[in-house]
Amino acid sequence: MAYFPFFVELDGADGLITGGGTVALRKIEKLLPYGPCLTVAAPEIAPEIEAIPGLTLLRQPFSPELLEGRRFVIAATDDPALNGEIAGLCRAKNIPVNAVDDKDACTFLFPALVKQDGLSIGISTSGASPSAAVYVKHQIADLLPERLGEILTWLEAQRETVKAALPDGPARPACFSRLFTACLDAGRPLEASEFQAVLDETAKPGRVYLVGAGCGGADWITVRGLRLLRRCDTVVYDDLISPELLEEVPERAEKIYMGKRLGKRSAPQAEICKALVSLARAGKTVVRLKGGDPFVFGRGGEEALALQAAGVAWEEVPGIPSAIAIPAQAGIPVTHRGVSQSLHVVTAHTADTPDGLPAYFDQLAQIPGTLVFLMGLNQLPHIASRLISAGMDPGTPAAVLSGGNAPHPAAVRGTLSGIAEKARGVQPPAVIVVGAVAAMDLTAEA
Repeated sequence: MAYFPFFVELDGADGLITGGGTVALRKIEKLLPYGPCLTVAAPEIAPEIEAIPGLTLLRQPFSPELLEGRRFVIAATDDPALNGEIAGLCRAKNIPVNAVDDKDACTFLFPALVKQDGLSIGISTSGASPSAAVYVKHQIADLLPERLGEILTWLEAQRETVKAALPDGPARPACFSRLFTACLDAGRPLEASEFQAVLDETAKPGRVYLVGAGCGGADWITVRGLRLLRRCDTVVYDDLISPELLEEVPERAEKIYMGKRLGKRSAPQAEICKALVSLARAGKTVVRLKGGDPFVFGRGGEEALALQAAGVAWEEVPGIPSAIAIPAQAGIPVTHRGVSQSLHVVTAHTADTPDGLPAYFDQLAQIPGTLVFLMGLNQLPHIASRLISAGMDPGTPAAVLSGGNAPHPAAVRGTLSGIAEKARGVQPPAVIVVGAVAAMDLTAEA
C-alpha cells in the first residue's frame, strides 16, 4: 500500500540519531536544511559528523533513556537487531521512527527529496525501490524552473501585502494564483510595478474570456488561451474538450460543464449566457472554453453580445477552427495553389429555412473552391442531392471526416454522388468537405 506524504515542520524539533557512521551522516544531511535540533548517540562518531556544527554528540551506546522527549528517532546503528529494538521502543511510546534497511520496523520513510528554498518535493515508492525514487527525483528536478524556489520565497513575502489589499477572502487565492503564473511567465519574482498590476487586475470586477481550445489534443490551444486557463477562477467548458486541458485549471477553480451536442441533452444557450454573466458579476475570472474557434459557428458571438448587454468585460481568444483543422488532420488542405483559391464554411443546421440549409444554398454549387459543411452529417444525403440538382458535377470529390477529440474518428472519401452511402456508418460530429482538394492526401509520413 502507498504511504501518504505528510509534510511536518521540523524547525526546532528534538530528534535522535542512533549511530555515528555513513548511514547516519546521510540522514543528518537530509534533515539539517529543515532546522531540527539533532542529538547523535553512538560509541564512535565519524569525523564528518563531528565537523557538522550545531549537533549534540553523545559518545555512548544506546539506552532507552535517550528516547525521552524526542519528536522523532532515526535508528541507524550497524546492528539490525538493535535498530529493531529501538524501533519497538519508539512504537510503544508513539515516537515516529525510521529504522534503516527495515521497512517493517519504520513508522515513516525517508523520501527522495527535491528542494529549492521553501519548495520541498518528496518521492516515495513505499520502500519498493529507492533507486526508482531517485530516478523520479532527477526527472522532476530537471523539469522545475531554475528560480522556482526564489519565486516561492518572494510569494511568501507578499502574503501580508496581498491580505491588506484584498480583504475579501475568495479574491486572495485568485491573486496568488495569478502572481505565481506571472512569475513563471517572467522566469523570476515580479518587479514592484508588475506586482501592483496583478493586484489591480484581481481587484477589478469579473471578466469572461471566450477561449477557443482548437479541436484536437491539449496542445492545440494557443499559448494565450493556456495562460488564461491556468489562472482562471471558473472554467465553463464545452463538449469534446481534451481532459488534459481541464487538468491545467487551478485546483481551487470551479469546473462547469455546459456543452451543446446534437442528439444529447444540453444546456440552452440562454442558460449558458446567464451563467457567464452571473459568474462575472460575482467577481470571477471566467474562461468559457469552446471547441474550435468561438466565432466560427461556436455561438461565441451570442455570448459576447449577452456579456456586452450586461456590462461585463470580455475578450475573445481565437482557436483553430474545425473547418480547417479536421481536414488538415486527414491530409486535406482546404486551399491549394492551382486547385482551390477560396474556402466557404457553411452551416448545415439552421432554423431559418424549412430544410435547415441556408437560403442561398443552390448558389454554392456555382462557386469555385472548397465547401466545408459543419453540423451536417444527418443532412448529408440532402446536401449532396441539392448541390447536384443545382448544377455541381456528381463526380466532384467529397470527404466526410470525424477527428480531433471526436469519440469515433473516421475519414471517408468519395464523390459527391456516392459520399452519403459511403459515409453511412460515420458518427457525429463530422466535417463535410466538397471540392477538388477532397481528393488530395497530404498525410504526414510516420
